[in-house]
Amino acid sequence: MNPVVAPWVRTRLRTAPLTAGALALLVALTACLAAAFPRAVDRYEDAGLLRALREARPDHVTVQVTAPQPDVMLPPAEQAAAVRPDTLRDQFEKVLTTVRAPLAIDRVQSSYGVGTAKSTPVPDRWIPRPSGLPAHVSLFAHNGLAEHARVREGRLPRATGAVDATATEAEAAVTAATARSLHIKVGSVVHVPGVARAPLAVRVTGILTPRDPAGAYWSTLPLLRTPTLVSLPSLGSDPATYWLGALLLAPDAAPAILGTGGSHLRYWLLAPDNGALHAHDTGRLESVVAALESGPGLQRARDLTDPGAEVNTGLDDVLTSYSRLRSSIAPLVSVAASGTGTVAGVVLLMTGGLAADRRRTELALLRARGASLRGLTARLFAETAVVVVPAGALGLLAALLAVPEGRAAYACAAALAVTAAACAALPLRAALAHRSVRVAAAREDVASVRPSRRRTVAELTLLVLAAAAVEALRRRGTSGGQLASVAPVLVGVIAALLLVRIYPFLLRRLARPAGRLRGAVGPLSLARAGRTQVSAVLPLLALLTALTTAAFGGSVLAGVDEARDRASLLTVGADARVDADGPLPSGLAERVRSASGVRGVAAVSIAYQAKPEDDQDSVPLVGVAPDSYGALAARMGLGPFGEGQLKRPASGGPLPALASPSVARQYGTRRPFLVRLEDGMSVAVRITVVRSLTPAVTSADFLVVDRAGLSATASRPTALLVTGDQVDGRALRRAVGGAGAVDLRAEERARYADSPLQSGAERVYAAAVAAGAGYAVVALLLALLRAGPERAALLARLRTMGLTRSQGRGLLVLESLPQALLAAAGGALTGWAAIRLLSPGVDLTTIALASAQTPVDEAELHTDVLSLTVPAIAVVVVAVGVAGVQAWWTGRRSSVGELRAGDTR
Repeated sequence: MNPVVAPWVRTRLRTAPLTAGALALLVALTACLAAAFPRAVDRYEDAGLLRALREARPDHVTVQVTAPQPDVMLPPAEQAAAVRPDTLRDQFEKVLTTVRAPLAIDRVQSSYGVGTAKSTPVPDRWIPRPSGLPAHVSLFAHNGLAEHARVREGRLPRATGAVDATATEAEAAVTAATARSLHIKVGSVVHVPGVARAPLAVRVTGILTPRDPAGAYWSTLPLLRTPTLVSLPSLGSDPATYWLGALLLAPDAAPAILGTGGSHLRYWLLAPDNGALHAHDTGRLESVVAALESGPGLQRARDLTDPGAEVNTGLDDVLTSYSRLRSSIAPLVSVAASGTGTVAGVVLLMTGGLAADRRRTELALLRARGASLRGLTARLFAETAVVVVPAGALGLLAALLAVPEGRAAYACAAALAVTAAACAALPLRAALAHRSVRVAAAREDVASVRPSRRRTVAELTLLVLAAAAVEALRRRGTSGGQLASVAPVLVGVIAALLLVRIYPFLLRRLARPAGRLRGAVGPLSLARAGRTQVSAVLPLLALLTALTTAAFGGSVLAGVDEARDRASLLTVGADARVDADGPLPSGLAERVRSASGVRGVAAVSIAYQAKPEDDQDSVPLVGVAPDSYGALAARMGLGPFGEGQLKRPASGGPLPALASPSVARQYGTRRPFLVRLEDGMSVAVRITVVRSLTPAVTSADFLVVDRAGLSATASRPTALLVTGDQVDGRALRRAVGGAGAVDLRAEERARYADSPLQSGAERVYAAAVAAGAGYAVVALLLALLRAGPERAALLARLRTMGLTRSQGRGLLVLESLPQALLAAAGGALTGWAAIRLLSPGVDLTTIALASAQTPVDEAELHTDVLSLTVPAIAVVVVAVGVAGVQAWWTGRRSSVGELRAGDTR
């Protein structure tokens, strides 16, 4: 009778279901985070590109293919045929084929037609003439009016019969804005001068309302939708103006435009489909646009339309600007991603190492009974894959559902890498440990095992790579490539390897003085710490990498907040600001002071056109009350000064002035000089204080004097600088009314964080740092769980020798402290060193400030104390807490199972 052999995989899963479930949960979570990361990056980058395209306006990003009017030497019938809608439509369809992927065209918002390139004046005097000049009109035969506009009055224009350049009448429609500005009504007739013929009488048959006035159909040529009041160049203060509007003819009436004055052109307007453009394609998009403007695409467009056709668009400028911004932000996000990925990879390796150590005896017995290394590795791989592969697939599915946008290929690759690493961790660890058949395993204490030559070579190689990465980041900044992006991680890895080498030396140095202490707990705990296995390098590596990444990432986020606070403060000058073009009403300061959240108000008068010594260059002169303004400057940290330094002298004479360094260099600080104010009066000032900043103005040149020394007109306040912990914007605006413009520092700060690209990168960065910290805690728990059975057996045996429960708790706590303290201190020191080493190459301005027009020149990376200390303290607290819980739980259990004969733990 053949014996029934239980399947290996099923037996192993039934033996340790909780272990399999925990592994599946860890793999699913890691695969989900790994798959979600590239899709989250794609999402915020695409949102940033979409914002950039929308802010650029359709007339700037639309690809405009234009061709001159047909050659006048052609027969009239051929000229008319060249502008008829059928011909233009066929050419439009062919032009679309010249656009290559990934540039997608929105066919709904794209258009074509014939129009007047140079408008002509019309003699109709009923059209408004603001300066007495006749109005100008441009004629357009634009396709698709019925689909893109609603008829508000009348009807759409029609063409009767076969229209050519000799037509004397035509029908047209205008938008409601054009009708309102040019006083056009249904039935109005506009006479457009002709060329060697009678004027073209254009009768308005309808007034239209655009369905999507902001869309590319109406906004690529804004004149179609909105008339313009054109100003002529003039030396006077009141230039001559005239109205310019568009008359929209029926497409079949396009040949009639050829008989009017001015120059005409045919156009095909290709609006990009903003929603179909992706940030990761910006390089290819720039190539496609360049080919359309001056490459093969232009040549194909000329072959399909007219030899004189031109292609123009500002899309390439938008893409170049966005690519520059994106390339500045991406390396910072890569730093957090590489750190978190390293810690997650270490945790997965630790799970395999933990399982291999727990089953060391079982696997050694199998090898002793004849199991081949290949067969044993295959069985371990199979039992792991049964758990890991479904968990990885589940994590990938969760990521795809949680982040529906972004590329799926990168998400699948990331989840596959996590799954493969989890499947290979246990088999590889077991294969390395059981290469040869041994009856008893050799000791691998961290205090006794010497590093091998291979390990030394590998560590030196990592050291060289880390040095190269740090140097690349310091020299070239975050644009130094992938090696610069992993510089903080490599610094943490090198520190971990260095601490592992120092750890045995420290233990040996502490063992001798600990032996002279009273009691056995201290020496025994150090002896137990020295019996830690060499494989403890993995948890230390995870902890130091996580702590370095957390310190670096926390400092980055703190630097971003600091830069935004600084920029908003420099822009507003206080917590809130009230500005007016002229003097503010009397009593406004008291009303503002009574608003909710207001703590103080400093009234200032600002003369922006003040001219020192009658120079051509003006310097803003600020009149202040020295006591309130000095308190404001001290509170905001913007050029503080002593109250008496700007007081008007009681005996008269020049006013003491606070000046910027540039003004002080130009006019000196020893002699007084006159400053002519905007009201024609002059005041004598002498520079006594030099400060680079002041709250009232943001310019680099300024003068600040006591307002009491100015004339009555010049001393009237034009601005109020408001301070308060939580200024209520609504209450402040109600108090101000229409007397001035109100700017809040909080609103200005929120504007800097409003960009999808910057704010999305900041959120992903913070999430990556938090995930890295979470994996560090998992690594610490795995390290403590690895020694759990051995610690339980030790406590059981020591209790039989008289060890009390409190001594047992102290033993486990003291045993875990050396490695926890080493990781905490080393992590804090490594994080500080990494920030000091890498800060010269990291500029936070791009990720911190959405607008390039900010008063902050450069946001530097500084050490954040909380980011250094909080994670390090958390490591010690978790280690001590887990050790205490383990001692308490072991004390509640029976010791019979831990005192089995032959137990080698």
